[in-house]
Amino acid sequence: MKLQVTHETRYRYFPAVETAQHVAHLRPRDTPSQRLLEHSLRIEPEPSELHNGKDVFGNTSAFFALAATHENLRVVADSLVETQRPTPPVSPMGWEQVRERFRYRAGAAFDAASEFVFSSPYVPRHTDFLDYARPSFVPGTSLLTAANDLMRRIYRDFEYSTESTEINTPAVEALALRKGVCQDFAHIMVACFRMMGLPARYVSGYLLTQPPPGKARLIGADASHAWVSVYVPDVPGHDGWYDFDPTNDRVPGEDYVTLAVGRDYSDVSPMRGVIHGGASHTLHVGVTVAPLSESEPAPSQSQSQSQSQSQSQERNP
Repeated sequence: MKLQVTHETRYRYFPAVETAQHVAHLRPRDTPSQRLLEHSLRIEPEPSELHNGKDVFGNTSAFFALAATHENLRVVADSLVETQRPTPPVSPMGWEQVRERFRYRAGAAFDAASEFVFSSPYVPRHTDFLDYARPSFVPGTSLLTAANDLMRRIYRDFEYSTESTEINTPAVEALALRKGVCQDFAHIMVACFRMMGLPARYVSGYLLTQPPPGKARLIGADASHAWVSVYVPDVPGHDGWYDFDPTNDRVPGEDYVTLAVGRDYSDVSPMRGVIHGGASHTLHVGVTVAPLSESEPAPSQSQSQSQSQSQSQERNP
C-alpha cells in the first residue's frame, strides 16, 4: 500500500517571536515493513539554519533556527510511504526468559534493547503499573501472549477521552483515571512492561482512517498516533520488535506509518522548540493520511487547539 501523508503545523504568536530553535520528527522511518519513497519539509518563514541528523534511536530529526522576528510559523511535511503487512508475531519464548536475559550480570553481552527496560521522563517506575500488569503475566506464558492480553485489557478497561488528560499528564495519573488518549495508553503499556523487567518502546506515527460510507475523506481531519513495540530476542529473520496498539486493540498493519521510536513521547514529539518572545500562542495541526490513488493536492484544513508557551509540543492523540 502506498500512503500519502501531509502533516501541517502552524503557530501564531502574541507578541512576535524574536528568535527560535526547533526540532521536528516528521520524516518516516525505513523499517522491515515500510519504505520511504519521497519526503519534503517546507518551513515558513525560511529558516536561517536547517539540517537533518540521526538521533540515538535511529530517527531522522530536522533542526532549524529562525533568527528574524516572526508572528507566524508554518511547517508542512509531505511523505510518500510504501507499507506492507508486517510479519505476524510468532515466538514461543516465555516472558520470564526474556526478563532473565535483561537482568544485570557482570560480563554479559550487551543488548541495545536494554535501554528500553529503564524508566524515562514520561514513563517512571511505579508499583501501580506492576499491580495492573501482573494478571497478564501468568508464569509460563509466552511474552507475545502476555502482550496481547495486556493490550486487550487496556482497550477494555480504559475510556478514550480527549478532554481527560493533557500533554504532560503523568502516566500513573492516567492509569488511575482509566481515561486518556493514545499517548496515555502507550505510556501505560510501556510502563507495565518495564515494571516486569521487559524492554518496550514508544512509537509515534499515523493510522489511515476510513471515512464513513458515502462520505469523502476530509483533508486535515486525521491526527498523529502512538502505539508500543515489545522486544522478543532471538527471532530468526526479524529484528525482534513487535508492535501492539492498545488504543485500537490490534496489531498494526499496512495501514500504519511509523515516524519515530523512543523511550517515550519526550524523545519523538513531532515538533518542539525554544523561543525568545511570543508570550502566548495558538497551535493548529492538520494531518491527512490517504492512499496514493485518493491523494490530490489540496490546502489542509486544520484541527486547532490553544496551548501555553510551556506546552508547545504537539500531542499524539
